[in-house]
Amino acid sequence: MELQHESTARTNSSYLFLLIMGIVLVAFNLRPSITSVGPLVGMIQEDVGLAHWSAGLLMSFPLLVFAIMSPIVPKLANRISDEKALLVGLVSLLIGIGIRSIPQTFFLLTGTLFIGIGIAIGNVLLPAIVKDKFPHKFGLMTSVYSTSMGLVASLASGLSVPLAKDLHLGWQGALIVWGIPALLAILLWSYLLKFNQGNHQPLKKESSTSIEMWRSPLAWQIAIFMGFQSFLFYVTISWLPEILQSHGLSMGTAGWMLSITQLVGLPASFFIPVIAGRFRSQVWIAMMLGMLSIVGYAGLLFGSSYPILIISIIFIGVALGGNFPLALSFIGLRSRNAKRAVELSGMTQSTGYILAAIGPLLVGFLYDMTHLWTIPLIALTVISVVLMVFGMMSGRNRYV
Repeated sequence: MELQHESTARTNSSYLFLLIMGIVLVAFNLRPSITSVGPLVGMIQEDVGLAHWSAGLLMSFPLLVFAIMSPIVPKLANRISDEKALLVGLVSLLIGIGIRSIPQTFFLLTGTLFIGIGIAIGNVLLPAIVKDKFPHKFGLMTSVYSTSMGLVASLASGLSVPLAKDLHLGWQGALIVWGIPALLAILLWSYLLKFNQGNHQPLKKESSTSIEMWRSPLAWQIAIFMGFQSFLFYVTISWLPEILQSHGLSMGTAGWMLSITQLVGLPASFFIPVIAGRFRSQVWIAMMLGMLSIVGYAGLLFGSSYPILIISIIFIGVALGGNFPLALSFIGLRSRNAKRAVELSGMTQSTGYILAAIGPLLVGFLYDMTHLWTIPLIALTVISVVLMVFGMMSGRNRYV
């Protein structure tokens, strides 16, 4: 009997370890297939023949897919289980990465569609899984996977140009490299699925988001916060290299600066959810991150010297690195249980990513209209103010 208990304990311990690894591996895949595009936009435009606004569509399109898919994901997970749903997402992501490497507009957009579907599934399910599996360690686990996302995202931005130019892979090869972590995640979750069928029951969720969630003012405040922080993030990874090049930096240096922007945000990605989980109110955290964002984008607008650019990038990086996990934390902290968390996750990410999808497209359009980065940077500064306000509203100690 003791041996049986010991075996069961080892089995549960092994499953828990693999589950954490699986969550981290999924997190690895939720950004690099998008963040790797920004530094290569110029090469893609030249090769395929895209205007700035249509190049911005490469960033906005997956966000529109996120918005459409997010309410559908809880239904999918309820029907086939979370593990199978994540596998569907990972396979879709891998297929999309492959198709997108074909240098024609149709294949670029088709591949981006599959990538968007895959990432949307992971985006919605991870906060709910963490809330259910680690209810007393929600902040810590959110820190772990959001930091993992930020780390690989920053590497993708920094390595894109070296992979394309130094290793002579071209932009196609530099983008397809990020199919490797997707393949690894597919292998692990395929094993977890078999392991889980024998030792663990899949999560049970409601098949649809409740109507009352869509009527909740707090849910809408979190959704708008989620949307505008994503707006700023995807605009930054799409256009920061070009903005920096307009200040005289080389293409390679601008790519690494984008990577640094994300790297300096990693400590915030890790510590913000842990700190947020220890307080009933997160208003002061949202205000602090909002001020950093405002000063950062205003610095890019008013300063052209190298030190001011560096300081601005650091401020922007910390703000972006902190606001995303804060938005994820709100999903868990403002929900009483995993059921409410998956409803709130689907609702906020659906409406939020509609706002986010406007970002890269709008900024590309504003640049095409003015041929200057002044108006886009003013817009980003104003949006940072709005983000801070809704973050403070979302941070109040209430439940949806």
